[in-house]
Amino acid sequence: MVQKQIIMIENDKYFTPIQIVKELDKYIIGQNDAKRNVAIALRNRWRRMSADPEMRKEIVPNNILMIGATGVGKTEIARRLAKIADAPFTKVEASKFTEVGYVGRDVESMVRDLVAQAVNLVKTEKKEKVKEKAEQIVEDIILDALIPPMNPNMKIATNTVPVDDGVMPENEQELNERTRERFREKIKNGELEDRKIEIDVKQASTGGIGMIGGGMMDESSMINIQEMLGNVMPKKNKKRKVSIADARGILLEEEVHKLIDMDEVKEDAIKRAENTGIIFIDEIDKIAVGSGKGGGPDVSREGVQRDLLPIVEGSAVNTKFGVIKTDHILFVAAGAFHVAKPSDLIPELQGRFPIRVELDNLTKDDFYQILKEPKNALTKQYQALFEAEDVSLEFSDKAMEEIAETAFNINTEVENIGARRLHTVMSLLLNEFLFDVPDKIGPNAKISITDEMVKEKLKAAVQSKDLSEFIL
Repeated sequence: MVQKQIIMIENDKYFTPIQIVKELDKYIIGQNDAKRNVAIALRNRWRRMSADPEMRKEIVPNNILMIGATGVGKTEIARRLAKIADAPFTKVEASKFTEVGYVGRDVESMVRDLVAQAVNLVKTEKKEKVKEKAEQIVEDIILDALIPPMNPNMKIATNTVPVDDGVMPENEQELNERTRERFREKIKNGELEDRKIEIDVKQASTGGIGMIGGGMMDESSMINIQEMLGNVMPKKNKKRKVSIADARGILLEEEVHKLIDMDEVKEDAIKRAENTGIIFIDEIDKIAVGSGKGGGPDVSREGVQRDLLPIVEGSAVNTKFGVIKTDHILFVAAGAFHVAKPSDLIPELQGRFPIRVELDNLTKDDFYQILKEPKNALTKQYQALFEAEDVSLEFSDKAMEEIAETAFNINTEVENIGARRLHTVMSLLLNEFLFDVPDKIGPNAKISITDEMVKEKLKAAVQSKDLSEFIL
């Protein structure tokens, strides 16, 4: 019995810690300590769900505090972890929150955002399950718009000619059905994509809803109110004349929505958010008491921490999809902590982030590996952009070494923004080529980036110390 459960869960993207680290290695260079800790935290999800039901309630996640400079991979680790687990994930900046009683976003909004993400995940999964049935319904609607079905009692017209196989249809209904089948094949084969048809499209009547409360409500609250009022207001049907290609997309969305049980979606989404949700709180050092700047008399950093505390400890939060308990949500906080220290956070909040991981600053070799190895490496991204124009782009190893060294040196001399510096360096290096394609550099051309070319392109900025191009 236990073995069957393990197989089922692992097929559902619950990997072992070693497998999780291997998946993270495909996108993130170095930071092995951070990878190991998040891998353990993710695997503990499966371990908790496989534990005795009574003990399951008592096991709480070990939240993680990542400490490291900007651009070293903190956010990417958390985001990729959520993708590996196929889990609801939301990222927030702690500096956007304000203490209760002040104008601004309240801390519960991050939980509401997480539930919304969970609903989207569940809806996407259920859409795939009903897509085939919805496509069949849409095909019938399009066919009815092209060749409406006829009354079976109508007699065959005297001037009717045999259809396809030379057999004379017995009545108008048979003729109609055989014509419909021919057109059904044409629809399936995509032969009628540009033909215009008239369809009924449901439109929600919002009645021009404006701001409520004199602009004091946050954006998510306004969206929720507008959506609720939109659901209450009657929906009107509007006839639109569109191509079959456009009609298929419009009608498919409507039919899929009809086939999905939204109550079941909400229930599943709440469970998934509670048991597998990940909330990434960035810039948590900005609300530390010792940060010295980034706040004023009207915004209390310590107040925000105290508002965060019950959410991280475990509480019930009301959302438009239902009540969610935050006891088993995994919280990953991150900050550079250049000015403040983790010990500047209030003790209660520190205690809720027992796992502390320090991420290393990136070296020249790290930059080189980042350019070469990850699946989403910048070099591969630019190659894909040029391939869209049928132009081949190649980087020599020495060219990548030169790019890495330039990025590292600029980080040292100006401001250390980690791997993000590579974006500005690569942009300066390749913008001229991107501008010339396809007018001056046509299809089937080949561009080879050498170390000499890198030195030439970046020489002026580096030698003159005029690094304004690189400052973000």
